[in-house]
Amino acid sequence: MSGHNKFSKIKHLKAKTDAQKSKVFTKYVRLISMEVKKANGNLSSPALKAAIEKAREVNMPNDTIDRAVKKATEAGSAVMDSVVYETYGPGGVAIMIDALTDSRNRTSQEIKHLLSKNGYELAAQGSASWAFTKTHEGWTPNTTMPLEDADIEKLQALIEELENNDDVQEIYTNAE
Repeated sequence: MSGHNKFSKIKHLKAKTDAQKSKVFTKYVRLISMEVKKANGNLSSPALKAAIEKAREVNMPNDTIDRAVKKATEAGSAVMDSVVYETYGPGGVAIMIDALTDSRNRTSQEIKHLLSKNGYELAAQGSASWAFTKTHEGWTPNTTMPLEDADIEKLQALIEELENNDDVQEIYTNAE
């Protein structure tokens, strides 16, 4: 029987894990690029050092980090914007979506599409941020909301779809 040997199984598993690594590495390359631009190429910037340290925590190779820094310092490289989207999810849970993008219009349309596909829509700016406090690590919920099991499953599915978007960096909710 063709295609049922050990090598085929290993090849398919490796392809799956490589695709997952690629998504994570892409997010960190965008983060490093944005921090390099903010620091005007200053490699001793605390924010840039923190971004590089986060990338190393997920075992990103040094040459990939160096390429990201070099590419961001070149003239004509794309400007990365940090964007925060707000929405309400299942059970009325407030959701904050942090994204890094080179095209705000494209990213907002992709986020709107993902939300509408699951039966939700973007909220106005400031409508969900009242439930959170901005910290160095991201958004911390002021209060939490209990959810039923069905709503928890819907929220997990929504978060998974949003995380599959390359521009989305972090997602914060006030669910328990």
